[in-house]
Amino acid sequence: MMNYSAENLLVRPVGDSADPGLILSVTPEQAGWEFISFQARRLTAGRRWGFHTGENELAFVNLSGCYTVRSNRGEWRGIGGRENVFQSAAHALYLPRGTELEVNAEDAGEFAVAWVPTNQDHDPWLIRPEDVAVSVRGGDHVTRQINDLLPPGSPVHRLVLVEVYTPGGNWSSYPPHKHDAHVEQEGKLVEADLEEVYFYKFDRPEGYAFQRVYTESRSPVHATAPIDAVCMPEENCAVLVPGGHHPVSSPPGYTTYYLNVLAGSAQSLANQEDPRYAWVKETYRTLDDRLPLY
Repeated sequence: MMNYSAENLLVRPVGDSADPGLILSVTPEQAGWEFISFQARRLTAGRRWGFHTGENELAFVNLSGCYTVRSNRGEWRGIGGRENVFQSAAHALYLPRGTELEVNAEDAGEFAVAWVPTNQDHDPWLIRPEDVAVSVRGGDHVTRQINDLLPPGSPVHRLVLVEVYTPGGNWSSYPPHKHDAHVEQEGKLVEADLEEVYFYKFDRPEGYAFQRVYTESRSPVHATAPIDAVCMPEENCAVLVPGGHHPVSSPPGYTTYYLNVLAGSAQSLANQEDPRYAWVKETYRTLDDRLPLY
């Protein structure tokens, strides 16, 4: 049983002289979970990065820059093109297990890759920004923008990908919700057991956010110990959510971006809210007119 604290839930950027393109890495061993591996990487123009998915399905997400991906499953050119994550929705490329791939930078930039084990085979799939469903959710100071890159119902096995934008002074992942148990009621899935990575960026380099991760009753959540931690992610940090509720606050003056990667018992976002705070949804009166961003 892993004891979680702010220290081991917050993953900071790395400096690796042996792999200078690596910004940040999350492994299942490091996170104390079963499925998600995650990396954020950068490439200068003309450089390349190679990988083999093995027995995993993988998603490539453009953060900035432009790329060609060559593989034994096909070739895709012109992936990306946004200057930063605040300019448009991402491109995302889904690749199945058994894929040998090479990412070539047409223009310098950053990208994320996430992979999870699978025993299923699905077709490669390029998601373009114009294909991404963009919505504004919540209300008042809980208004945020959602980009569904790889939503529930996608033709994949486990991966779910979402981009979220939270303007300064607003909250997201609120009311607090959790997805750490697989619960079905009357044949309907009401909560999935999901691991989750939040990868953060800000519209100004000195930006930061606060994220609380907590188990409601302070009792164990399946394989984890009770959790009650507050993390302060900065640029290119990640917060790991192995279980429990996990609301986010964006300080005034800064728009917070995070890329959510989820995987677990179902390709779903089914969750249950902390009943102590769910009432706040009934008080919303307006939407924040700073959204959508584009």
